[in-house]
Amino acid sequence: MSADLLFPDVHLPPEQPELAGYAQVIFNRPLNQVFTYGIPAAMQAEVLPGKRVIVPLGRGNAQAIAYCVALSDAKPEFKTKNITRVIDSDPLFTLELLKLTKWLAEYYFCSWGQALDAVIPAAAKAQAGSREKDFIAAIPEPLLPVVPPRLSRKQALALQYLREHPGSHLAQKVVEETTCSLAVLWGLVQRGYATREKRRMETHLLPAKSAPTQQPLTLNSQQQAALDTISHRLDAGGFHVFLLYGVTGSGKTEVYLQAIEQVGQAGKQALVMVPEISLTPQAVQRFEARFGSVAVLHSHLTDADRGSHWRRIATGNVPVIVGARSAVFAPTKNLGLIIVDEEHEASFKQEATPRYHGRDLAIVRAQQAGIPIILGSATPSLESWNNARNGVYTQLDLPERVSGRPLPPVGVIDMRHEKIPP
Repeated sequence: MSADLLFPDVHLPPEQPELAGYAQVIFNRPLNQVFTYGIPAAMQAEVLPGKRVIVPLGRGNAQAIAYCVALSDAKPEFKTKNITRVIDSDPLFTLELLKLTKWLAEYYFCSWGQALDAVIPAAAKAQAGSREKDFIAAIPEPLLPVVPPRLSRKQALALQYLREHPGSHLAQKVVEETTCSLAVLWGLVQRGYATREKRRMETHLLPAKSAPTQQPLTLNSQQQAALDTISHRLDAGGFHVFLLYGVTGSGKTEVYLQAIEQVGQAGKQALVMVPEISLTPQAVQRFEARFGSVAVLHSHLTDADRGSHWRRIATGNVPVIVGARSAVFAPTKNLGLIIVDEEHEASFKQEATPRYHGRDLAIVRAQQAGIPIILGSATPSLESWNNARNGVYTQLDLPERVSGRPLPPVGVIDMRHEKIPP
């Protein structure tokens, strides 16, 4: 059964209509149903797929939170209620993630609303690390009334400052520059001399990252052969799964790094998924040393850090995202490559609803996006090994350690002759 059969009344076109009259929403409840609500004229510019809204639900019209998943101009045959309020100033997720969670709900037997609610970090929902602030801008003189209202001396000084500095300014900064109060600025707005708007700004600054300091390493013949195969697919485009089967110390990470570099040169983003236990500062530092700006997503981040990283990824300005299994839902703008390191690790399995497997979901996301994915391991999972043996995946072998380093000795020990400690 496909996701389209599960949710037959919802379609996710690449472009949504502007200023649509109706919104299709889902709830974080075990309901495989999509609800249609009217959009009041005053909210038409605000309601977008990916935002949360407050809507009346049930006979008692209790106010409930819902996720907007699509817009429509077609008037339904039944009577609809209207959206009460829009919660988010910016969409929390992309249409690509809507498509992915729709598939997740069908495959892992949960509702679409439960899947969508689970993949968005609480920090992103709470917009942790940011705050709404007031901005003010002077209205151009030609647009003022013929007989404009009179202003007080402080209001006149504040208006003069705004006209000498065109554009929108943080209200608090204008207060500091002009030594007036916020009440003075709001008086300008009330009298029609200025406009006021709210914008969400970052209040939590992530640590500054230095410029890249590490250059690509010289690859051996086996690494180069693997990279050439991956590079050819990156140039050609399209979905493909590579199983990079390399012993410990064979240089799989350097192959990842050089493939990511090619993706970055094309102006696209790369997603690197690693087991939670591998997300040590040293592992992240290796990516930062090569690429500078790297976003990180995992459960040990503070809410402010996680919220800030989520928003940075959504802007599309971060070339590399490194994270644990939940990073598969990173709201990337232009994804070009996914890498799942240590793909055999059990920590990629989510134990709470929805009980997805991060590696498998990464493959689905790569397929939906039409991009390559690399699964790396020294001990591949049985299913990945079988897919490679049957030609479903392309297997790339790194059987030797870099620089000719010897493999550890391996021996068979007959435990029947070993002494049992007391």
